[in-house]
Amino acid sequence: MFMALDEKDLNIVIDAMDSKHVKANETVIKEGEPGEVLYIVESGTLKCFKFLNNTDTFLKNYEKGEVFGELALLYNAPRAATIISDCDSELW
Repeated sequence: MFMALDEKDLNIVIDAMDSKHVKANETVIKEGEPGEVLYIVESGTLKCFKFLNNTDTFLKNYEKGEVFGELALLYNAPRAATIISDCDSELW
């Protein structure tokens, strides 16, 4: 995601980042809520669910190096899915 940035711009992005520890079964983002943060998985796994046909439907697992939460930022829209930690996880 950040490979096209030169060193100066990459350092600006890194300086703006904070780490976040989440415990197992903690909801990180909730479908329908406003989105203000993009997350990068540093460790652990998280499950992604979307409410479809009156039920929470599992979509995918997020693992180390993957990014989520960007859609709400890019499109100035509510969160498109719910992300719940599967185990203790570290996020950026």
